[in-house]
Amino acid sequence: MPTSASPTRKLAAIGAVLALVVAVIAIGIAVGKSVEGGRGTTGADEPEAAASVDPQEDAAQQKMFDDLARRTSRRADGDPLAVGKKDAPVILVEYADYQCSFCGRFTRDTQPELIKKYVDAGTLRIEFRNFTVFGADSERAARASWAAGQQGKFWQLHDALYAKTRKGAALAEDKLVDLARASGVADLEKFRTDMKSAGAERALKKDQDEGYQLGVQSTPSFLINGRPVAGAQPTEVFAQAVEAAAARAAKNGPAAKGAGK
Repeated sequence: MPTSASPTRKLAAIGAVLALVVAVIAIGIAVGKSVEGGRGTTGADEPEAAASVDPQEDAAQQKMFDDLARRTSRRADGDPLAVGKKDAPVILVEYADYQCSFCGRFTRDTQPELIKKYVDAGTLRIEFRNFTVFGADSERAARASWAAGQQGKFWQLHDALYAKTRKGAALAEDKLVDLARASGVADLEKFRTDMKSAGAERALKKDQDEGYQLGVQSTPSFLINGRPVAGAQPTEVFAQAVEAAAARAAKNGPAAKGAGK
């Protein structure tokens, strides 16, 4: 499985979707991306500014965001990589890598606040995508999180992986098994088997292909009802985006219902 998008792969993926839609997401990422590993980092600790979450848009632009929401919001029954009501009016889709420190910052600092304020109230659903950009160790961790999800412990292992920045040998198979045990995964032999299974490979490829098709180039990257927000922005940025999306949904109806891809 490729761990980063080659120029040929990027061009092929971008060509697979509507050019105008790709342009919208690419602009959002270009304005707001937070990149690690020598890919344009602006500082050791601070991501660049996020794309505007509430610009003055015309109907055509909003329609493009709605189209992105329909393409990416799966709303699948029993999705272990999702939290929140299937029919929540707002969906946040996150593309992330387990070796990404900014992804960890979002998980530790922002996600709990979003869950408490919006997910528990039925306003927001969060759907996670394994978008691995840092090689084999990231892929192994992503497969491990999927395997934990097969036993109902995805979020427990996800949070444990992001409790601190883990790289390289810290994501070796035995280390992941130890984390799975501590996260409450009951059947560790099944966990090992699932982690190496074709099902895990297919799930990762599906998430990666979706990200490539959108033009995602850095982690974390987010869509909130189709509107791009990139980087581990302050919690207030996400809260503003969620509330704006909820207000639009109350006025016009949810942008995406029952996608279930």
